[in-house]
Amino acid sequence: MVYANDKAQFENSEQTSDKPRIAVMGEFSVGKSTLCNLLLGEPVLPTKVTATRLPPMWISYGEGEPIQVDKQGEKHPVEVEQIARLRTEETSYIRMFKQSDLLKMCDLIDMPGISDPNMADIGWGEVVDEADAVIWCTHSTQAWRQSEAASWGELPDDLRDKGMLLLTRFDKLTNERDKKRVIQRVENETAGAFRGIYPISLTAAMDARDNVDLLREAGAEQLARGIVDLLTELGAVNTTAAS
Repeated sequence: MVYANDKAQFENSEQTSDKPRIAVMGEFSVGKSTLCNLLLGEPVLPTKVTATRLPPMWISYGEGEPIQVDKQGEKHPVEVEQIARLRTEETSYIRMFKQSDLLKMCDLIDMPGISDPNMADIGWGEVVDEADAVIWCTHSTQAWRQSEAASWGELPDDLRDKGMLLLTRFDKLTNERDKKRVIQRVENETAGAFRGIYPISLTAAMDARDNVDLLREAGAEQLARGIVDLLTELGAVNTTAAS
């Protein structure tokens, strides 16, 4: 389907700005898309789009239908419902447009899980090269596996210098002793590789909505402060919108 306003869509997709780009990365099924939903205040994709073989989703402030950018750099308008049917080996990334306070300050790039055994290599490295910072998600009950450490070590030094580590599904650790033990182990094993480590329950944060106490308990308040600090360091403007 070709949209009547596809020229405007393409022009919008090619706009440049000084806003930093934050890649959300990690292994398969650790909560990356849930994190993006939390940060944006709405689902990145409708719930009926359930495919796991999605290419990188590059999300910017704006309006309009998504755009597929193929391996040759050509742009094609695409409906949201069609995204799950795209051939990932032919797609570099999908540009999406949402309106949120966070996207006024930065772009988000929701990366595919790097250890999905059912996913062919889609060349995520070429998209990561566009990122200025990274939020790495790791599952608390098996946090910071050797495969994650190896993948992290392959990223550019300047990108790793702007890295945050999220311990997702932290509520799955049922007692304080286990929680402290996991945090201490990850701190020792990462040895200062991240600017901050943030335990969080993403589903609890989503359910908390505007309840400040519940957001703090879920770990969302600490994460928000960390992101604001990162954006400030990256030179993003109007960081007060995220506080």
